[in-house]
Amino acid sequence: MLELIAPTVRLHAAWTEAYAEWPAEAQQDGAGLRLAPEAGLDRPEVFAAWVERLREQGDTTVPAAPGRVHATYLWIVDGDTCLGAAELRHSLNDFLREAGGHIGYSVRPSARRRGVATRTLGQLLLRARDLDLDRVLVTCDEDNPGSARTIELGGGVLEDVRTSAYGTKRRYWITPPPAPGAGGRAEERAE
Repeated sequence: MLELIAPTVRLHAAWTEAYAEWPAEAQQDGAGLRLAPEAGLDRPEVFAAWVERLREQGDTTVPAAPGRVHATYLWIVDGDTCLGAAELRHSLNDFLREAGGHIGYSVRPSARRRGVATRTLGQLLLRARDLDLDRVLVTCDEDNPGSARTIELGGGVLEDVRTSAYGTKRRYWITPPPAPGAGGRAEERAE
């Protein structure tokens, strides 16, 4: 059963197996690899430090690093198998508004075309709702029709296509689904 979980050292071997499927030059959106050391993720202690760093990014009691926003990193798993990674950014800065959006995710090559991205986006939208985000920006490369289709299935409404220093991006806005119950979150808080 597909789940989004916090990064964990328990899945070191499974994460390493998934990572090995990617070509060296591939972009793994949502994985947080820019927060990893340049080498050594195969070593348990280096991997553990990176996992802790990923988990700390969502801690809103600590100011975000300069140029960054708070973000929740998640691994897409089925049992003990890593299928991919996701990142839910709590707000937007200039870069994210232009090209990155609130949500980034990637699915390992062997797990594609099985609905993993669609289910992941749906779960991320529920989490965005829980962060009180009224709408989220999700982007994809202009030449990635599969990703565009996933975003559109998730309710994405195309705002525009922009070419910038980050490439040509399709920019979609999605309104997260309402909370369960007639009154939504306001009703939940009133109880």
